[in-house]
Amino acid sequence: MTEPAPPERRPRAGTAPAGTGIYTAQPAGPDATIGRFISWLRTRAPNAVQMREAIEATKQELAARFRRGDSVDLLVAAHAGVIDAALTHLWITNNVSDDHFCLVAVGGYGRAQLHPSSDIDILIIADDGRPETDAVEQFVAHLWDTGLEIGHSVRTVADCEALSREDVTVATTLMESRRLVGDPKLYSRMVEFTGPSRVWDAPSFFIAKREEQSSRHLRYDDTGYNLEPNVKGSPGGLRDIQMVSWIARRHVSATDFDDLASAGFMTRGQAERLIEARQFLWTIRYGLHVLTGRREDRLLFDHQKALAELLGYEDSRFTLGVEQMMQRYYRMVMQVSRTNEMLLQLFEEDILMPHDSAPGVIDESFVSRNGYLQAIDDDVFLRDPSAILTVFRLLQRNPDLKGVSARTIGLLRRNRQLVDEQFRQHPRNHRLFLDILRAPHGVTTELRRMNRYGILGRYIPSFGRIVGRMQYDLFHAYTVDEHTLFVVSNLRKFALKTGSCDHCATVMSQLPDPSLAYLSGLFHDIAKGRGGDHSELGATDALLFCREHGLKDDDSELVSWLVANHLVLSMTAQKKDLSDPDVIAAFANRMGSRRRLDYLYVLTVADVQATNPKLWNSWKAKLFRDLYEATAQALDRGLENPVNRQQLIDSAISAARERLRDVVDDNTIESVWSVMEEDYFLRHSAEEIAWHTSALATDGIDDPMMALAPRRSDNTLAIMLYTPQIQHTFAAVTARLDELGLSVLDARIEQLNNGFSLDTYIVANPTGQPLEESVVNDIEARLEMIPHAVDDPIESVQRRMPRRQRMFDTRTKVAFRDDPTTERTIMELVCADYPGLLYTVGITLIDCGVYIMAAKIVTIGERAEDVFYLTNEQENALDAEHQEALRHALLSALPGNVENL
Repeated sequence: MTEPAPPERRPRAGTAPAGTGIYTAQPAGPDATIGRFISWLRTRAPNAVQMREAIEATKQELAARFRRGDSVDLLVAAHAGVIDAALTHLWITNNVSDDHFCLVAVGGYGRAQLHPSSDIDILIIADDGRPETDAVEQFVAHLWDTGLEIGHSVRTVADCEALSREDVTVATTLMESRRLVGDPKLYSRMVEFTGPSRVWDAPSFFIAKREEQSSRHLRYDDTGYNLEPNVKGSPGGLRDIQMVSWIARRHVSATDFDDLASAGFMTRGQAERLIEARQFLWTIRYGLHVLTGRREDRLLFDHQKALAELLGYEDSRFTLGVEQMMQRYYRMVMQVSRTNEMLLQLFEEDILMPHDSAPGVIDESFVSRNGYLQAIDDDVFLRDPSAILTVFRLLQRNPDLKGVSARTIGLLRRNRQLVDEQFRQHPRNHRLFLDILRAPHGVTTELRRMNRYGILGRYIPSFGRIVGRMQYDLFHAYTVDEHTLFVVSNLRKFALKTGSCDHCATVMSQLPDPSLAYLSGLFHDIAKGRGGDHSELGATDALLFCREHGLKDDDSELVSWLVANHLVLSMTAQKKDLSDPDVIAAFANRMGSRRRLDYLYVLTVADVQATNPKLWNSWKAKLFRDLYEATAQALDRGLENPVNRQQLIDSAISAARERLRDVVDDNTIESVWSVMEEDYFLRHSAEEIAWHTSALATDGIDDPMMALAPRRSDNTLAIMLYTPQIQHTFAAVTARLDELGLSVLDARIEQLNNGFSLDTYIVANPTGQPLEESVVNDIEARLEMIPHAVDDPIESVQRRMPRRQRMFDTRTKVAFRDDPTTERTIMELVCADYPGLLYTVGITLIDCGVYIMAAKIVTIGERAEDVFYLTNEQENALDAEHQEALRHALLSALPGNVENL
């Protein structure tokens, strides 16, 4: 069974076969664009303006050829050829002495690879001690006059040697140079004096470049699978391909991938895959330059859709064209990362390690050589296909091993087709895979390694289909496979007590078999992109996998149930009223047992943390824990004995009195509580009741007031407003908070029996960090007049929508359902999240005569999924006619397309 192929697209730009050079494949004959430009130069004596116009015309011609589908290899070479001709012409016309100077292309231009807006870097080599002449100065001035953005330097050979010795980046730049015109002897001396015999021999060069790559990877979070990757610098990008060429050139004087294959450092197949990846990445980069008209190497959301259209990707039934393009991109960078890792390790073994070191025996098939696991011969996997999984189990059992030897990595990649249906059904392989999941150490490390080497997607074919799959939104920060492995990693951190959730670690320690959690993590999103409900489809896959691997029926059914329900706890905690005992009872019934609840809780936290770390915060952690603890109590009490509302109210009152014992006297407490409706004590915690009571006792219940209370437990700020009963406080408060860039997480509005309203808002810094004192002071200043100026007009929000969010077209949906217990209408609003959203909703509710009792604000990337608890003026649920009028008003007021209802 072959590895699942990435989505196909119709041939467009850059799909012609690539050449085999480390640098660029030169066209077989003169390129037409270069030829026309050279002919024009020969027949004209162009001035600077004419030269600028001619170069711009050639760039437009090359862009048109790109749009028609010409090979990007030819286009980057053609652009370099045009610039070569222009610079040579200017050199000659300015009479620069060929006896004392040499013009050299360096860097990317030295590789004869120029994208439309690439840097054009040149070096002018001068005779030792020879000052710059007027001709050189005039040549450089004319370069700028032509509009070329040239990076230039004038140096002697001695300068070049000294700078190369100090900086490996300079040595690298000069290593990929080309002489354009001028004294060839000067150029030869420069190459010699900056070569490995004088500066940066192969070992020191390798160490320096490897450290340079590690530092660069860290700048991009050490992953190539971010939402907006950098085509050039991110892990698996073009720099990683160039890294291979630099080391190869320094170590074995290889000038192309054929040389590397001939030297035994890679196979012809690996060379072809690296060339394929380079050409694809070139195509992406060239397209970005064409679309933006500038040097742009970041695959920003701003450009992804337009680039996918330019390259011919089209939406299919289940997958957007942009998602197809990005999946191909992520698979290509994974391919580059694999090859880069393998070749650098091979170079390390060849350059830095002793060749005569004695191997240490690991078992009958593997040895340890220079700290790496190595197969005893090239036929190990052919003799025993199960040895493919044994590799990863041995690494877990031998933590002193640094990894797999480069030669064995190559063997794994070449023999991965042995992981076929027969392999997947073999009981020995079942035991090996489960042993890897149940190992005390190295679970995540080896699963990641299995994915990187292409084994995990072979062993679990449905996992192979999600490799590199992305979702075009701001909520999912990683590809599906990367996210999945992050989920397992988070679960492992809980198990090892190294994660950020101490409560999760406590619950995880009580699980009878943590490997069941890891299996549910592996399968929870495995059906993404197939159409239908991915939770249900994934549950079927998980059940079949567990049964095939001999798990007990109740364990298999638990894993399947967890996959089917992996979103339930998160959605309940964030969207439902956890103060409502009926909500807790319904959720407890859905759990059915404490065992299911425990596993689902740790899976949910691990999943949300791994979806987008920037969206995980202490507030969500508290919500999830509150739901977990309330449900655990309900399950421990017994589903047949649900707690009633009065018990919860009495419990809250008792706990609040205890907190107020030495703060407020009983008579004052009774006076304050006399204006509260009974459900107030149900909807607020004892801590909040005590805070409200203390504040009102201090200021009195006859006058409006405001109070703030930072909450260290979840890094939020509670805001209390005590105002005459009016409708527009919600719009006024959220507008002012929005202008400060703060997130409103929760709002509860209590209509009191004395004509006042007690509103509580929970706000947070979008980063999840605690609010600084200056911000709290600013909040107080902006809100302090609201309780006293109820008739003042509300100013709309002027804050601009962030760049990323503008790229998405979220359809607006409004849905209603009644809550018969509380006589409220629950409205769910899904729409684009934008500055002033809550203000717009608040104003619309005012116009429709609707009161907000509570609001739960959920932001999922670029999308808002908010829940509002509403009543009419008589504090009853909205009837059907009122609901429809409100729906129409909201759809008219909110921007964006409307979902067909």
